[in-house]
Amino acid sequence: MIEIVKIIAGALILFGAFLSVVATFGVIRLPDVYTRNHAASKSATLGVMSILLGTFLYFWIEHGHFNSRVILAIVFIFATSPVAGHLISRAAYNSGVPLWEKSVQDDLKGKNQIRQAEK
Repeated sequence: MIEIVKIIAGALILFGAFLSVVATFGVIRLPDVYTRNHAASKSATLGVMSILLGTFLYFWIEHGHFNSRVILAIVFIFATSPVAGHLISRAAYNSGVPLWEKSVQDDLKGKNQIRQAEK
């Protein structure tokens, strides 16, 4: 049973490393701020959470060391990273950063003009 959990922990760590590499390529290759932010916030968040979960499982099973700080880090990243990604994209949009020229739909186009008229 311990060997199975070690394999699962190793797979989670490798999966998290893979997602972090995918996020890196997404930030480098994608065309605009919004898609880059999506790649960074989604892939990197899941990647870091997978690495932390794999680390937690390994040390809990192998050494019997239960570290609640790792669990708190997972919860903190899960709660804050998507919110931060959303706020960064919203700030970029409100400051006038243009969408990629091949973007199909702008959901905030009318809402931003209404806010500017209210001020």
